[in-house]
Amino acid sequence: MTGCHSGITYNQQYFAVTTSHRPSPVQVSLANKLSDELSVPFIPRNDLSIETMISNTGVIGMMVVSAQRISFFTGISEFFFHPGLAKLRINELKNGKTDQMIQAMSLGAGDTLLDCTLGLGTDAIVASYVSGTSGKVTGIESSILIAAIVAHGLKTYQDEDINQAMLRIEVAHSHHKDYLAGLPARSYDVVYFDPMFRIPRKKSPAMDAMRDIANPEPIDRETIAMALQICNKRVVMKERRWSKEFERLGFKEIRGGRYAPVVYGVIDRQGMV
Repeated sequence: MTGCHSGITYNQQYFAVTTSHRPSPVQVSLANKLSDELSVPFIPRNDLSIETMISNTGVIGMMVVSAQRISFFTGISEFFFHPGLAKLRINELKNGKTDQMIQAMSLGAGDTLLDCTLGLGTDAIVASYVSGTSGKVTGIESSILIAAIVAHGLKTYQDEDINQAMLRIEVAHSHHKDYLAGLPARSYDVVYFDPMFRIPRKKSPAMDAMRDIANPEPIDRETIAMALQICNKRVVMKERRWSKEFERLGFKEIRGGRYAPVVYGVIDRQGMV
């Protein structure tokens, strides 16, 4: 994993790795592996509660390796990987329905996508299904915690309908600006942004837990300019329908359902550079 950008909320000094109670040798091995990869301490559970471990060590939270998944606990919230609505959206595509994101991206089989704000990876999974075995989806995530948990979840979550789409996604821990700066022109067909909304659309335990550890930085115009150099076809950004972010960042074309609360700004590369 690549270095952390200075704007990240949490870094290696703020968390440690442990296991569930009475862990198997496999869990202990994975916890130690994560500890080494993330350069954070591994602390044996020793039948302590997560709240006690957080208090004893002074960290903000604990990454916990259990038999079912990897989670991040703060004592108040739990963040873990789940594909969300990806399966439903893929099933609708199989049934001939339109996915507004895919339509905005003009994504098809064999296309390549750079998702600059991976998060839980729901959009990346749908895009991976559409681009297929001949395409490529790379997800960039600036939070080291989210990147590690989602990367593991994409490789281990069991659902035969979406397993192959998840396995094809490549996850990189990096700030999107750093990653874009290292790419040659026209590296990907589509560059995509789904930044954290300034105000949550609705109450969601999963999104609330992710919000606690996600990078809250807004996208800037320099990033959009970089993305236009990197894309072969277009740059797409997801936002609230009436968000002023579209105007601020130069998105004049808006795609999405007539009554959808979330829509997609599109800038085509042709004629822009």
